[in-house]
Amino acid sequence: MRYISILKTFFSARGGDPGYAILNWIAANNDWGMEFVNLVCAGICVSGLINFCRQQPSPWLGFAVAVPYLVIVLGMGYTRQGVALGLLFWALIWLERRHLWRFLIFIGIAAMFHKSAVILVPLGLFVTTGNWLYRTLAVFSVLYGLWTLTLADTIDTMWVNYVDAEMQSSGARVRVLMNLLPGLVLLFFHKRWRVAFPEGRFWYWMALGSIVAVGLVEFASTAVDRLSLYLTPLQVVVLSRLPFLLRKEISPETLAVITVLGYAAVLFVWLNFATHARNWIPYQNTLFLW
Repeated sequence: MRYISILKTFFSARGGDPGYAILNWIAANNDWGMEFVNLVCAGICVSGLINFCRQQPSPWLGFAVAVPYLVIVLGMGYTRQGVALGLLFWALIWLERRHLWRFLIFIGIAAMFHKSAVILVPLGLFVTTGNWLYRTLAVFSVLYGLWTLTLADTIDTMWVNYVDAEMQSSGARVRVLMNLLPGLVLLFFHKRWRVAFPEGRFWYWMALGSIVAVGLVEFASTAVDRLSLYLTPLQVVVLSRLPFLLRKEISPETLAVITVLGYAAVLFVWLNFATHARNWIPYQNTLFLW
């Protein structure tokens, strides 16, 4: 129990996100400032995204889909959760390759930057190799351990702050709808998906999660909005694979152009009408301010 207490103390750093606390400690002790912290966080986020996109049939289309929201809004505005999302991209690569422990390790590291990433651990159940009993024990053991260290002592407070207090996030409905569209597309073409990508069964559950999020966003928009960020890889994976799945019905080039134009419109609307867009414009990079 003494060791559990020590670990809980470690995980309570910086509100339960010790990975981010360690980065700040390194920066403070070396006088590197927040530029160092942001650079490392951005590197983790973008490297995960790039490597995930490289696994897709249309890597550049996947990256184009990610830029308006995943990169500009989430990566630049939600620093800790942006790191968790970047690590999730790495984890999903290993999940599709059926490497359970590598998936769990990346999710565990993600939880060190944003404890909400713990909810992603059960996706490990969809690894299709190995003994199912061993897989189940491994997943639930890791889930229990991370839950105990990160969420067990704070879940009641989080519920009160996010759900009971009915905390609202502007734009939450739009963001969950952005996940819903690719989720519905995936479910509609699930037979083709299963043939083309047999190791991607877990994407069905993420698609179902996008539907559930739409139903819950009215009750706790901020909580659902934050958790739905982990469903945004659906946009990248579905829309980058869709030209391949529908190549017999529509030209892949045509579908790619339509997708890019659609996300260009998303970026235009966000930059011009979003509540917090003023914090991004004009964008100031430290490299340009020296």
